[in-house]
Amino acid sequence: MTKGYVVGKVADIPAGSKKLVEAGGRTIGVFNVNGVFYALRNVCPHQGAELCKGLIKPYVVSSGPGHFEYEREGEIIRCPWHQWEFDIKSGCMIIDPATRTKSYEVTVETFGVSVEEGDIVVHV
Repeated sequence: MTKGYVVGKVADIPAGSKKLVEAGGRTIGVFNVNGVFYALRNVCPHQGAELCKGLIKPYVVSSGPGHFEYEREGEIIRCPWHQWEFDIKSGCMIIDPATRTKSYEVTVETFGVSVEEGDIVVHV
């Protein structure tokens, strides 16, 4: 059974931002990707860097030399030490999905009329 930790109000983490929190003895990054919340353990599986302190970037695709496009804006986190990239939604490494950081279930519990008043709960 998982325990839920209230980590803040919806308004505390606007779309496109993140918040580092302590929950269950772990540091966890909570991300708001286009109004949907995701949570990742703040540890890069490569060498233990604080993954959630890295840059949030789009996914870059190319159809050939000199041509590139951005996709999935705000869904990729880049490790600050060695630039390994992870999908915020799944915790999987972009080039090797078998390598991953722990992800957690996130729910928004509302007790009023406005979603902005809801609590963000991370289940660990």
